[in-house]
Amino acid sequence: MDGGFTIWVDADAAPRDVKEVVFRAALRLEIATVLVANHRLATPLNNRFVTTVLVQHGPDVADHYIAERSDPGDLAITADIPLAAVLVEKGLEVLDPRGERYTPENVRERLSIRDFMDSLRTTGVETGGPSAFVASDKREFANALDRTLTKRIKR
Repeated sequence: MDGGFTIWVDADAAPRDVKEVVFRAALRLEIATVLVANHRLATPLNNRFVTTVLVQHGPDVADHYIAERSDPGDLAITADIPLAAVLVEKGLEVLDPRGERYTPENVRERLSIRDFMDSLRTTGVETGGPSAFVASDKREFANALDRTLTKRIKR
């Protein structure tokens, strides 16, 4: 049933629950799925559609791998806004682990906010981090992934 696209997961920081949702979708719909990380990852048993790529440690190595090897029309899962911006510009559909879809209309704004918050942190301002990943986040992600894949399969 593979629709001719790959699901790429920026797996270094992806919550386990998100990966499990992606694993089930990959198996159910027979979609090639690649998890990219700088540490070893376990792949689900009896799911030939999921593979992992171990990249070298270093800043943005997994991001560069995904950006270089993904194709327009692929789907990516990442919380990394700079990577999301690159992938959206390249023509990928991009979801974050909480189910938000990055688009050409919103990714630049998100990148500007991220850069502003980063500049505050470098001056010593405590900005806090993202809230904990909870069950409702998993549901939102699962629903967004389901909508995205259903739309693609109906094409």
